[in-house]
Amino acid sequence: MQAPADIQDVIAHIRHALDHAFARLDAWFDHPASERQYRPQAGGWTVEEVLEHVGLTNHFLLILIDKGAAKALKNQAGLDLATELQGYRFADARLDEIGLHKSFEWMRPAHMEPTGAQPLAAVRRQLHEQLRHCHRVLDALPHGEGVRYRTTMSVNGLGKIDVYQYVYFLARHAERHLAQLARIREEYRAATR
Repeated sequence: MQAPADIQDVIAHIRHALDHAFARLDAWFDHPASERQYRPQAGGWTVEEVLEHVGLTNHFLLILIDKGAAKALKNQAGLDLATELQGYRFADARLDEIGLHKSFEWMRPAHMEPTGAQPLAAVRRQLHEQLRHCHRVLDALPHGEGVRYRTTMSVNGLGKIDVYQYVYFLARHAERHLAQLARIREEYRAATR
C-alpha cells in the first residue's frame, strides 16, 4: 500500500481493512459444521480453532492497543501533533506481510492457542465486539493522535509501531488466517468428493 495522503486516509484505510477482514471471518461461522470441524490431514487447526485463535489474539492485541491509545491521548511524550503528522509514514511492507499466511516464521505464545472451551456462538460475538472496539479506538483518535505513541512489535521485525499501525496489524493478522481458512476449505472439499 502506498502511504495515504493524510491521516483521514490512513484511518479510512484501516477501517476498510477491519470491516473487510471481519466480514469475511464472520461468514465462516455459517459454513457447515462438518467443514468447520474438519482437521487438515497434515495436522493443524480446524476452522473453529482458527476462529477462536483470532479472537484470542485480538483480545491481547486490544489490551496493548488500548494502553497505547490512552498514552497517545495523554501525549506523555509531549509530541507536537502537527510536527509528527508532517513526516508521518504509515506504509510498511513488513506490516502488510502480516496478512500473508506463512510469509514468515513466528511462534505464537501459548495463551493464544485455541482450547475449544468457548462455544462457537461466543467466539462469533467476541469477534463482533472486537470489531466495534477497534472502531471505538479509531473514533477516539480522529485527528492523528495515534501517531504520538509507539510501542515495540517483535513480529516480523516490525520494531516500534504506532497505535494506528497496531490496529492495522490486528486486521492483517485476521487476513493471514483467512488464507489459512481457504486452504482448509480446499482440502475439505477435495477429501469429501
